Amino acid sequence: MLGKGVVGGGGGTKAPKPSFVSYVRPEEIHTNEKEVTEKEVTLHLLPGEQLLCEASTVLKYVQEDSCQHGVYGRLVCTDFKIAFLGDDESALDNDETQFKNKVIGENDITLHCVDQIYGVFDEKKKTLFGQLKKYPEKLIIHCKDLRVFQFCLRYTKEEEVKRIVSGIIHHTQAPKLLKRLFLFSYATAAQNNTVTDPKNHTVMFDTLKDWCWELERTKGNMKYKAVSVNEGYKVCERLPPYFVVPTPLPEENVQRFQGHGIPIWCWSCHNGSALLKMSALPKEQDDGILQIQKSFLDGIYKTIHRPPYEIVKTEDLSSNFLSLQEIQTAYSKFKQLFLIDNSTEFWDTDIKWFSLLESSSWLDIIRRCLKKAIEITECMEAQNMNVLLLEENASDLCCLISSLVQLMMDPHCRTRIGFQSLIQKEWVMGGHCFLDRCNHLRQNDKEEVPVFLLFLDCVWQLVHQHPPAFEFTETYLTVLSDSLYIPIFSTFFFNSPHQKDTNMGREGQDTQSKPLNLLTVWDWSVQFEPKAQTLLKNPLYVEKPKLDKGQRKGMRFKHQRQLSLPLTQSKSSPKRGFFREETDHLIKNLLGKRISKLINSSDELQDNFREFYDSWHSKSTDYHGLLLPHIEGPEIRVWAQRYLRWIPEAQILGGGQVATLSKLLEMMEEVQSLQEKIDERHHSQQAPQAEAPCLLRNSARLSSLFPFALLQRHSSKPVLPTSGWKALGDEDDLAKREDEFVDLGDV
Repeated sequence: MLGKGVVGGGGGTKAPKPSFVSYVRPEEIHTNEKEVTEKEVTLHLLPGEQLLCEASTVLKYVQEDSCQHGVYGRLVCTDFKIAFLGDDESALDNDETQFKNKVIGENDITLHCVDQIYGVFDEKKKTLFGQLKKYPEKLIIHCKDLRVFQFCLRYTKEEEVKRIVSGIIHHTQAPKLLKRLFLFSYATAAQNNTVTDPKNHTVMFDTLKDWCWELERTKGNMKYKAVSVNEGYKVCERLPPYFVVPTPLPEENVQRFQGHGIPIWCWSCHNGSALLKMSALPKEQDDGILQIQKSFLDGIYKTIHRPPYEIVKTEDLSSNFLSLQEIQTAYSKFKQLFLIDNSTEFWDTDIKWFSLLESSSWLDIIRRCLKKAIEITECMEAQNMNVLLLEENASDLCCLISSLVQLMMDPHCRTRIGFQSLIQKEWVMGGHCFLDRCNHLRQNDKEEVPVFLLFLDCVWQLVHQHPPAFEFTETYLTVLSDSLYIPIFSTFFFNSPHQKDTNMGREGQDTQSKPLNLLTVWDWSVQFEPKAQTLLKNPLYVEKPKLDKGQRKGMRFKHQRQLSLPLTQSKSSPKRGFFREETDHLIKNLLGKRISKLINSSDELQDNFREFYDSWHSKSTDYHGLLLPHIEGPEIRVWAQRYLRWIPEAQILGGGQVATLSKLLEMMEEVQSLQEKIDERHHSQQAPQAEAPCLLRNSARLSSLFPFALLQRHSSKPVLPTSGWKALGDEDDLAKREDEFVDLGDV
């Protein structure tokens, strides 16, 4: 029987030269192959999934302290994932407290989730790509969800090493065709077995009825109309079949420049102001065409800017905000802080953690995004102005900023169904290029930019600062970010609705074939059992109270008063308006020419922003009204659950927010129990009460990074510099002290 391999090492800041020590001799490994095979866990394949290559007698390292313990098993590669089938998987399966994904196991990596592959040759780590002349003795895989896998190949047969390493490199790094994605293999194989969740009421915005419903919900149907001019993608492949434009806008104008230069409605505020977006017209050198474009835009502006009734402020996100290159560069630096190969590396970087974090600029980019969204919110809420977002294709930063504004201003978007509908409207139907931005096809690394992940990080800041305002949890956001790389859902694997419909067979030449029925990520039952799904719903969410007719009249004025903050009145100064003399500058914007400053005075804008921001934060929070984040330095934090969940040293047993939440749930249960007794005395019908997540309540010992940290082996080393931790005592002493931690099992 095979034992666990151990790589020796000691404490301190510098790792000693690693040497493999096994409890069995190398020659015994092959003599015991039969026994290993009998213990191998069965490889579970999804419909349409095919095994491509495999290797046996592979050692998967597990980092713990300064040593590396390993588990023997099989390493396989399919057309969907890389999977390690270890000897101790059966023990893991019996753990009922785990937050399990039904599609992706703990030791599974989808091919799209692989970020970088490294090989270790004579103790030197090198990036692997293309055809190899020499094969490594150790394989290291860095994942886009920030997991790190290390496999020792020393005792694997040479031919199997060549096959598995070459297969993994090819199927994760070689450019792919869209039709070769596993998404289509799965959809074809599971065509008759696909069952949608009847409880999923997410608005998909793929029908005219959906857009009309959204217009009615936001009271925007007085000034805006849903159009079907692009039905069948007759006008533009970039736009969805249905969208909303200002009512005075003639539909023939939409067809003029294939949807470019058209103000497209995003959302309407309670006071009548609206958020719009517009893509730039194509760049032209010919003076005659430029004059035609200028006249066209001049006519467009007259329809949306009619002072004093309709005043429009423009935000050129292409010229006066972040660049996509800035976002990609910052995240590339930021993620390296969490791709830790071993414990020693973690402690070596700990002393310079803050300087590395600051130099990445990722938190500063989050702050800038939130600040821009607050500025736009101030224009709409306090100044009653329409805001027009400008971008080259209106499919990256427009999606990001418009979504954040709606989250801050519309409490419906803070429910789970509302949030999912928001992503469908602004990102999926808004034409965000998920296929390119996530680099799913590996065709152009320069197009890869984590814009959607930046959005989720911004949302997490709001959820973290105002938990009762959101129906979903940070765990929901974390698994949503993981779902970006699971190619059985169509949501994040197309660049546009047109690309999706075309490749699903809806517009294909073969009328005999049945269109594919692709899953959406919003059907959470595909990934999680009902017990696990309880962790996606926030038990502390403050639902909007249902008022009777007698109460509504009195409450309506209070609600409006809370939304309309007592700021200085909107001025009619030419600096604020969208007036004729400014049109030439804005036309230059839309024609692709950069300008050096905003239309509004920057000083005046900063003053309005600060007054609006301070005034809101000086009052108590209405969780069903306007919601603004704190954006001062220390308030923008690292999303610990997503970025630190795979690092044992970063976990706090019995601590963190989960400990606070457990105590709150305990108090909620006591209050509910008292309420039941009161109801019994008054013989009234008991209202249904929200049930605390059983996974959280019944866990014997929770980690600060729950529920993901339950899958990890915890390091016994305390969170102290390596030079001084030994002074606390040996490991036995530390184990005794660890037992003194607060046990949350009964909470």
